[in-house]
Amino acid sequence: MTDTELAKGRSPGSTPAPTRRSWRTLLGFRNVGAIYVLIVISIFFAFLAPHSFPNVATVKQVLNTSAITALAGLALVIPLSARVFDLSFAYTISLSGCIAAELMTQSHIPALWAILIAVGASVAVGLVNGIVVVKMKIDSFIGTLATGSLIQALITLFTQDNTVTGSQMTGNFALIGQKAFGGITLPVVYALVIAFAIWYLMEHTPTGRRIYATGFNYDAARLANIRVDRIRFLSLVSSSFVAGLAGIVLASTIGAGSPTTGVSYLLPAYAAAFLGATQFKGGRFNAWGTIVAVLLLGVGATGLALASAPPWADSLFTGVVLIAALGANGFQRRSIRSIVSSRHSGGS
Repeated sequence: MTDTELAKGRSPGSTPAPTRRSWRTLLGFRNVGAIYVLIVISIFFAFLAPHSFPNVATVKQVLNTSAITALAGLALVIPLSARVFDLSFAYTISLSGCIAAELMTQSHIPALWAILIAVGASVAVGLVNGIVVVKMKIDSFIGTLATGSLIQALITLFTQDNTVTGSQMTGNFALIGQKAFGGITLPVVYALVIAFAIWYLMEHTPTGRRIYATGFNYDAARLANIRVDRIRFLSLVSSSFVAGLAGIVLASTIGAGSPTTGVSYLLPAYAAAFLGATQFKGGRFNAWGTIVAVLLLGVGATGLALASAPPWADSLFTGVVLIAALGANGFQRRSIRSIVSSRHSGGS
């Protein structure tokens, strides 16, 4: 019998019917607050821009424009769950797209090989991050920021800060990010597939439980014989891998390799990841919460644009969401720790 079963007074293996209280908790603001906020701001923008916002075209626009942000936010779920920051992922997005574009347009390498080399370079960035953070014991925030600076210098070296484009960026390569079905582009599908993969890893495998354990209490996880350093190392590799894929999709979508576009996803991705951690799992970073948060940011950005808001309003909205998410996430994590501590003290 597990502690949860003991606490709820039921026999092991039993599956109780949902009670009114459990549904109230499940649908409570603390569990799915972002969904309620999403509904409220959708209604607000529907009144603010009644002729352009409340229609199917706007829904498709939000989904399509939010797909890259979703990929960027999902890249952070695993490292943040292991309590590792990766600030280099945004630069890796730019690197991947620029490498693929450079290889196709300048070296005339077939698109498939260019993609594989670009994603391989992104994985190499993750390996370097792992060495810097795990092996050299440098704080992940500082270490990955330094790595990101080196990546930007490398991008400048071989692009001279010029956007890389050419006729080779059209055709089959363009289909990766621009092909649509019913008005919904393929990047939306990629984001959902990766979200499902991360959800399955984190919720249905021993590796996912070890990742959460490492992030929740590093020392306790290490004493429980969890290979915490390996988990932190591989979490950085996974982040760079997903960022590399996002870079390919972004380059295909815009038809060019941009030296700086990836950096614009730094703040929205962290806002989505931290806001997502307040949804569904109460303080734990998770894939579906991140998707909901991305939709909230996307609706906000699209609504502000359709309402002819000033250019700075989008950044203001994202910043406010990030601050609110950090505050809510910190509160939830402290609540969880206090509950665990009280249970341990009560049982001692």
